[in-house]
Amino acid sequence: MLSLLRSTIGRFRLIALAEGISFLILLFIAMPLKYIWDQPLFVRYFGSVHGLLFVLYILLLALCTIEYRWSFKKALILGLISIIPFGNFYADKKYLREEQQ
Repeated sequence: MLSLLRSTIGRFRLIALAEGISFLILLFIAMPLKYIWDQPLFVRYFGSVHGLLFVLYILLLALCTIEYRWSFKKALILGLISIIPFGNFYADKKYLREEQQ
């Protein structure tokens, strides 16, 4: 896990994982708690955490695009895939893991 912190793409992969998990918690735990059981507090907290992680994701995506000279198409795909549930996990397997090695 510490080896991920040594490179920009490693940090990007780590933030992508955290952002993907926070998105799933927001969608499948916090939102049902808000709308089914009238507990809106979880959406406030996890929404804030997810928002921060998403901003970090986009910033690191920009840094990786510049540093690794990714094409606009690849950067756009990685940006759009982050708004799909489970998308970050697919992107890590298809695009990021091989790039880091």
